[in-house]
Amino acid sequence: MYIEVAEGNDMSLRKEYIRDGKNRVIGSVTTGFDDESSVVRDEEGHILGRTSDRFSTARDSDGNLVSLNTSDPGLLINRKK
Repeated sequence: MYIEVAEGNDMSLRKEYIRDGKNRVIGSVTTGFDDESSVVRDEEGHILGRTSDRFSTARDSDGNLVSLNTSDPGLLINRKK
């Protein structure tokens, strides 16, 4: 998915799908934000959390820290609260 901003700035977002062992979509990750973060969503499109490549962290949808040393979006998929 690519989005062009009308003001002349070019922002390209990329959406990748996460699949399980049976090739079913169980989530998605949208990257390409200016702050080097990614948004993680479940199969229904609800936001599960954000990851930050700059700080190597992952936070759930409530803002709670899930990981201090990796920005792996897989940590937010199928996470029990």
